[in-house]
Amino acid sequence: MNTLLETIEVETRPQPEWAVIWMHGLGADGNDFASIVPELGLQNAPGVRFVFPHAPVIPVTCNNGYMMRAWYDILEIGSLSRRVDEAGIRSNRDAIRALIARENERGIPTERIVLAGFSQGGAMVYSVGLTHPEKLAGLIALSTYIPSQALIDSEKHTANANTPIFAAHGVQDPIVPYALGEAAAKQVGTSGHPVEWRSYRMPHSVCMEEIEAIGVWLKARMGV
Repeated sequence: MNTLLETIEVETRPQPEWAVIWMHGLGADGNDFASIVPELGLQNAPGVRFVFPHAPVIPVTCNNGYMMRAWYDILEIGSLSRRVDEAGIRSNRDAIRALIARENERGIPTERIVLAGFSQGGAMVYSVGLTHPEKLAGLIALSTYIPSQALIDSEKHTANANTPIFAAHGVQDPIVPYALGEAAAKQVGTSGHPVEWRSYRMPHSVCMEEIEAIGVWLKARMGV
């Protein structure tokens, strides 16, 4: 992919030393989470560049082919399953890897980059992070699931075999069932990742308690 994804950027201070690439959910865009940066409590932490990319606009099969921003096509939704377009996951994995490379060019090494995402964006976090060939600082997977365990099993990389993960889900989620998020967290935990698993009494959304916990977790990655 020659053209970088369009992004929104928020820096907590000039010349940031860390980066967080945060992917939105199905049908949203990069604006979805940009406003939470001040709520993370990073005032006394090293500078962070938050990068919020916009997913491409594609037809989504499970939504009657409606054109919307999506990281990959969802072909079918079951009660506790998703049938997805793995080629689309791979294509946008390359697009996220290009954003990682741009942060490297701007002076932030991969080991100081966190991947974060909500819902379908969180599914990309698992798909990109667990297969990335360079060590990442951590993964944040919110209200999400593993879209293709077969893809991860066949392409996982030892560089991120024990990368820490913050995973959280709402127990009242009607869109991505809580059981899917819990199963994903258990799977990566069993694989050797240190997982901080949180559940919240909320639907398919985020809450202030969760945002504050993410901030604490991010500061721990930075040694604060």
